[in-house]
Amino acid sequence: MIETIYIARHGFRLNWVTTNWTSATGTARDPTLAAYGVTQAEQLAKHFASLPESDRPTAIFSSAFYRCLQTATPVATALNLPLYVEHGETTGIGEWYSPVEPGTGLHPRPGNAHSLKQYFPLIDTSYSSTWLVSRYGESLEEVQRRTDGFLEAFIPRVEGGDPAPLAHHGSSGVSTHKKIILIGHAASCITLIKSLAGSKVDGADIRIGTCSVTRMEKESEGGVLGAFKVVGQLADASFLTNGVERDWGFRDILVDETTGRVINDHGVPGSENEVDETSHGGLLIPTSKM
Repeated sequence: MIETIYIARHGFRLNWVTTNWTSATGTARDPTLAAYGVTQAEQLAKHFASLPESDRPTAIFSSAFYRCLQTATPVATALNLPLYVEHGETTGIGEWYSPVEPGTGLHPRPGNAHSLKQYFPLIDTSYSSTWLVSRYGESLEEVQRRTDGFLEAFIPRVEGGDPAPLAHHGSSGVSTHKKIILIGHAASCITLIKSLAGSKVDGADIRIGTCSVTRMEKESEGGVLGAFKVVGQLADASFLTNGVERDWGFRDILVDETTGRVINDHGVPGSENEVDETSHGGLLIPTSKM
């Protein structure tokens, strides 16, 4: 049974330092980490390696965006673990985009684990994602529902050792993973914390800094949503040289004063004629495709 979930955000992004950058993979809106972000990721790895062995995660799941995999790699190296990629522009731990403005195209989607392994050799390509979400973007209500759905599908997969890579610590096809880490983005970190803690936290008030970590502990049997609590400092950055930086929360988004809804964003230029196979609302990937 999963007892502990560590939720971490990626490090300092290169596009926060300069406008002169290119995507390493060719995926739009997918900056690498700045040199400072790499340093933060190394400090994150040192933090996890310093934990008592009984508290260290035994499985690492990362968003497919480059900055998240860059952040996850030092952690995986320090703990001698593979990387499992949750693919898609907005998987349960991936980036969040507001709804696209009609006629402006679609939001970007990173490559899959096989295409990303050339950049990040620690990726285990035998693991397939749990959830693939629409490139049309999401409202605030939709991103929270998406996270709920992801966790209700994802946690049983990990606990059941499905697919096979997740059972590598156990026997008879049953996983013994008790502590895992999810590495994503500010918005997904917030919705993950809210989904796991339920009414014990106010998602609107949560702010997440770069490379910060929130530790969630299971406190009730049965189910996933609302069954965990925050242990210690929420979005802890005490192990980072400069503490909390570039923290973000949902109160920072632009909202239409008339409707109260998040303002639409433009899709990627040139994607106006592309078709998203998930349509609106996203897609739970069935086991048969794993």
